[in-house]
Amino acid sequence: MSEVLDFNDVSVVRANKDLLSDISWQVQEGERWIVLGPNGAGKSTLMNIAAARMHPTRGSAGILGEQLGRVDVFELRPMIGLSSSLIAAQIPAHETALNVVLTAAYGYTGRWRELYEKPDERRAFALLHEWGMSTFLNQPFGKLSEGERKRVLIARALMTDPELLILDEPAAGLDLAGRENLVRQLGTFAQDEFAPALILVTHHLEEIPAGFTHVLMLNGGKITAAGEIGATLTEENLRKTYDLDLALRVDNGRYSAFARH
Repeated sequence: MSEVLDFNDVSVVRANKDLLSDISWQVQEGERWIVLGPNGAGKSTLMNIAAARMHPTRGSAGILGEQLGRVDVFELRPMIGLSSSLIAAQIPAHETALNVVLTAAYGYTGRWRELYEKPDERRAFALLHEWGMSTFLNQPFGKLSEGERKRVLIARALMTDPELLILDEPAAGLDLAGRENLVRQLGTFAQDEFAPALILVTHHLEEIPAGFTHVLMLNGGKITAAGEIGATLTEENLRKTYDLDLALRVDNGRYSAFARH
């Protein structure tokens, strides 16, 4: 099993503030990781490094066998699928769902004068179909619902057949039905042996799909716990992560938590 991420003592400092502090974390091929933590824990900063979109201030960050600072990130990024609010904000509102996915083949967020081959178009359509969006392929991205945009962004992240897929809060902003439908599909996807290594960032335990194997928990830019999800996602580690006495429930591979009175 090959290493997808190999972070050693990674820190990020901005304006004399540590956004991340001494993060050591390894992700292996075939693993499915949840990244949990409160607002300001450093989750998005960590994902920006994992997606080769930010360099650490200190420490070493290995991604897919390459070392940040010693590799052309523009060659590395196509091997990493990323779905995030940052990507969504860069997509022109008038761009069709099909073009949002298709343009990922060249790393663009809008279609200009570039030409795409038929296999690229077929793959983009197949991904939209797989994520339940084939009937929306000609809809402008800006007119899609929040749930529909999330699915298009996941399809886009898979366009280059990445070795690592990062989903930064894919269920944020969805209503209950939209969340549950997406979580169910992500659970099915996580159990596909041919799926890439997966990292899913969330604030909420209810958004953890079944089939995820590991969890990384952050608070204040530091790791509070990391390891196999069954042994690591505990009430004690939740207290350390959220600074709150939380009761944990597990039901058929799904998690929830609530504050003790």
